[in-house]
Amino acid sequence: MLRRDGTTAPYDADRIGTAITKAFLAVEGAAAGASDHLRPQVAELTGQVGAALLRRGGADRSPHVEEIQDQVELALMRAELHQVARAYVLYRERRSEEREKAEAQEPAVVSAAPRITVRGPEGDAPLDEERLARVVTDACQGLSDARPGPVLEEVRRNLYDGITADELALAQVMAARTLVEREPEYAYVAARLLLDKLRAEAVSELRGEPHRPDQRAMAADYPHYFASYVERGVQEGLLDEELGRFDLARLGSALKPERDLDLQFLGLQTLYDRYFQHVRGVRIELPQAFFMRVAMGLALREDDREARAVEFYELLSSFDFMCSTPTLFNSGTRRPQLSSCFLTTVQDDLEHIFLSLRDNALLSKYAGGLGNDWTPVRGMGAHIKGTNGRSQGVVPFLKIANDTAIAVNQGGKRKGAACAYLETWHIDVEEFLDLRKNTGDDRRRTHDMNTANWVPDLFLQRVEADAEWTLFSPDETPDLHDLYGKEFAARYEEYEAAADRGEIRVHKRLKAVDLWRRMLTMLFETGHPWITFKDACNLRSPQQHAGVVHSSNLCTEITLNTSRDEVAVCNLGSVNLARHVGPEGLDTERLKRTVTTAVRMLDNVIDINHYTVPQARRSNERHRPVGLGLMGYQDALFTLRIPVSSPEAVEFADRSMEQISFHAVSASVDLAAERGPYESFEGSLWSKGVLPIDSVAVLAGARDGDLEMDTGTTLEWDALRERVRTTGMRNSNVMAIAPTATIANITGVSQSIEPQFRNLFVKANMSGDFTVTNPHLVRDLKERGLWDDVMISDLKYHDGSLGALSRIPDDLKALYATAFEIDPEWLVKAASRRQKWIDQAQSLNLYLSAPSGRKLDRLYRAAWRSGCKTTYYLRAQSATHVEKSTLATTDGKLNSVPVAPASSAASPAPSPSASPSPSSSPSPVTGASAAATASVPAACSVEDPECEACQ
Repeated sequence: MLRRDGTTAPYDADRIGTAITKAFLAVEGAAAGASDHLRPQVAELTGQVGAALLRRGGADRSPHVEEIQDQVELALMRAELHQVARAYVLYRERRSEEREKAEAQEPAVVSAAPRITVRGPEGDAPLDEERLARVVTDACQGLSDARPGPVLEEVRRNLYDGITADELALAQVMAARTLVEREPEYAYVAARLLLDKLRAEAVSELRGEPHRPDQRAMAADYPHYFASYVERGVQEGLLDEELGRFDLARLGSALKPERDLDLQFLGLQTLYDRYFQHVRGVRIELPQAFFMRVAMGLALREDDREARAVEFYELLSSFDFMCSTPTLFNSGTRRPQLSSCFLTTVQDDLEHIFLSLRDNALLSKYAGGLGNDWTPVRGMGAHIKGTNGRSQGVVPFLKIANDTAIAVNQGGKRKGAACAYLETWHIDVEEFLDLRKNTGDDRRRTHDMNTANWVPDLFLQRVEADAEWTLFSPDETPDLHDLYGKEFAARYEEYEAAADRGEIRVHKRLKAVDLWRRMLTMLFETGHPWITFKDACNLRSPQQHAGVVHSSNLCTEITLNTSRDEVAVCNLGSVNLARHVGPEGLDTERLKRTVTTAVRMLDNVIDINHYTVPQARRSNERHRPVGLGLMGYQDALFTLRIPVSSPEAVEFADRSMEQISFHAVSASVDLAAERGPYESFEGSLWSKGVLPIDSVAVLAGARDGDLEMDTGTTLEWDALRERVRTTGMRNSNVMAIAPTATIANITGVSQSIEPQFRNLFVKANMSGDFTVTNPHLVRDLKERGLWDDVMISDLKYHDGSLGALSRIPDDLKALYATAFEIDPEWLVKAASRRQKWIDQAQSLNLYLSAPSGRKLDRLYRAAWRSGCKTTYYLRAQSATHVEKSTLATTDGKLNSVPVAPASSAASPAPSPSASPSPSSSPSPVTGASAAATASVPAACSVEDPECEACQ
C-alpha cells in the first residue's frame, strides 16, 4: 500500500480486521469480542475490502492508505452497520486532526517520496514541488476554512513517475474537489486550480509558446491578453469582426481579474466545457474575456457602445444578472443566435407539417428550445379529402418531430429539445398521453420529446362537476383552437349538440374525471404530459388583440401568440436574487439598477439576433417580447432566515416579484420613450393601461369569481400605469421565470424558484458529476459546533435531509428542509403570488415524496384555482440516492486521475461521460412504487444534463 509520506508497505489484511474489530468494540463494548458472530463478520468485511481494492486496480497496484480506509467505511455502510461505521469515521477524524496539529507545529518538509518525472511538450522534467505548493497555497488564499495541506496530500497520492503535465494539472483539480463534501470552500479551490490550467492553455496558445502565469501576473496582463484574444478570435472566424473595432484598451482596463476567483468549480468547469471560445479544442477565452465578449455583442448597436459594454459587463461578471445560454454561447460571434425559446403552430396540411419539422431543425441548430402546438392536425379516423382516406392522426408526426430533435444536437453543446402541446379536447389526446410510456408500439412513442396538455378551464369545471367530456377532431371543430374563456365554452357546447345530432363524424364521449385521472396517472408514471392552462395564459395575455397563445415553450414559462405566419421568439435572462438581499432584506435600489440594465440588454438581443427562419424575425421584430426571470430564490431565503414552507416565504415571493415587475415594466417604458414602442402596441392591454396585476380581474371574471389569487400591492402602480398607457412599451412581454438550469450553476446559486433539493448530493450535468454541499447549512453547523465527519456521514445516509438527525436544532431543520420534506402547496402559493405580477409564466416544478392520486388531484386543482398559468415537472424521489460512502472516491466521472502510467494523455479538461449518473438527482414521478421508479428512465431530473434548453 502507499503511505501518506509516499513510501510503500505490504498490504496487511490483519490490520484491516483489527481496525474493524476496534470499531465494533467501540459500539458494542468488550463483550462483543467474545461473541461467536464477530470474527466471521469481521473476516467477511475484511475480504470485501480486499476484493474491492483488487477490482479497482488489479494486483499490481498499490492503493493509498486513505483509499483503503474509504473502502472499510463503504463496506460497513453497505452492511448497514451504521453505528459501527460512525465509530470508524470518528476514529479517522481524530487521527486526521492529530496529524494536522503535528503538521502545524513542525516546519514543512518535502517528503522523501519517489522521484517524479513530468512529461510535457518541452520534454521530461522533474516535478516542480515548489510551484505545486505555491499554486495550491494561492488557490486557498482568502478562504477561511480551506487549507493547502489536505489538497497537496491528495495530489501526491495520485502522482506517478512519467505523469503528463495535463494529468498533473488535472490531479490538482481533482484533489481539491474530493474535499468539497467536508468543506464547501474547496469548490473555490478546485475552480482556481482549474483556472491555473486554463490560464496556461489560453495564454500559451495566444503567445505561441508555453507560458503559465499565476493569478497576480495574469491580473496585470489581462488588458494585453484581452486585446490579443479578440484579435485571434476574429482571425479564426470565431468572433464578429465588429468586436475588433471596439476600443479594446478601454474595455481591457475595465476588466476585473479578481472576479475570476468568484467562480466555483461546477461553474468554471461548465464554462470550460461548453461556453469558452476555443481554437481546435484549445481554449483561448478566460472568464472575464468571456463576460466582456457577451457584453460587447449585446452593445454592438448602442451609440456609446464601449460605455454600454462596460455597463453590461459589470452586471454579468458580478453575477447580479445572467443572460440565457444561447446568448452566452453566441453573443459577439459570427452567427449570434441569442434567443432561448421558439414557439410554433403546426397547420393541418402535409406540406406545413414537414415545413414545421424543417423549421424545428433550423431553430434547434443554434441552441433554441422548441414548443410546438400540434392541436390543428386532424385526429385518427378523420377524412382526408385529397386521398379519400382516413388520417392516422397526429402521433406519427410527433414521432418524426422527436427524432428530428435528437438528430440536430445544437452543435454537440447540448441535445436538441422540444415539447409538443395538445389541447384536451383533441380526439388523439388519449394516445398523446401514452407517448412517453416504455411499453407498446415504439413507432407511436416519443421517448426523447417532452409533452404537455393544453387544458381549457371548461374541462376542469366538468371534472369538478363530475360531468361528461367530448373529444373532437380539429378538422371538424377548427375554431375551438382559437377560442378561450366563455367563448370557448359556448362554442364547445354547440359542437357537443351537433355531435348528438349526428352532424360530426369523429368524436368520443367520456367522463371528464376519467380523462383527468388518466392524465394524472401518466404524469405520475412517466413525468408527462405536463399540465398547462390555456385560459389563464390567454385571458391575461397583453397581446389578445394580435392573436392567440396556443402553447407554452419547452420549459412552460413562455406564453406568446403563434400562427402560420409567426413563430414566437423569447429572449431570456435572470436576475440573481441572492445578490440583492442581505440580513436586513431586499436591496431595492440595487435591484432597480440591475433590472433596468437587464431589460435593455434583452431588448438589444432582438435587433442583433441571427434568425434562422423568417417567421421568427417577423414575430420578434413586430412584438419584441423578452423574458426577465430570477434565480437564487432559495439562497435569498437562507440569507433572510426564512423557511421556504412558511407564510413569510410566500410574502417574500410576492414582494420581490412586485419589485422586479415594477422596474421591468418601467424600464420597458423608458426604452419606448427612447426608441419607440413596439409595432403592435396599439390595442394591447398595455395600451389600455391594463398591467399584469390588473389582468387578474379578467381571469376572475371569466371564471365567475372562482379564483383564489391575492391582489395586494405595495408600490405606486397608478403613476406607472399612466406612463405605460401614454408613452407605450418597448416590449409586448417583459417577464418569464425560466428554469435557469445551467446559468445557476455558473453563478453558484440555487436554480430559479426551486426549493433546496438536498443539503449534500451529487449533481450531474454534461461536464460530469459534482459534489454539492449547502454552504449556508455548513456555516450554521460550524457556528453551533455540529459540523464534523459524523455529520457528513449522517447527511449521506439520510440523503441530505436533516429531519432524522436528533442533534440538529428544530430551527435549522425548518430552514434547511429539502424539496421532498415540504408540502408542495407552499410552492403553489408562492407561485400564485408571483404569477399576479408576471405577464408570461414560470417554470413551476412540484415535489411529492409519496405521491397518490388524491394528492395529485388536490395539488393540480390548487395550481389551477390559484391562477397559475402552467406547471412543469412533477418530481418524486428516485429509488437510488447518494451513495452511502465517502464521496472522495465515488465523486463521479471526473475523478479519473490515474495512479499508474496511462496509455494516453489526459484531455485538456475532464470530458463529459456518455451516461451521467442519476444516483442523486430527483426524477419525475415514474411509477406507483420505488421499484417502478427505478424501472423507468428519468424523463428530466433536476440536474438532467439534457434539459438545459432554456438556460
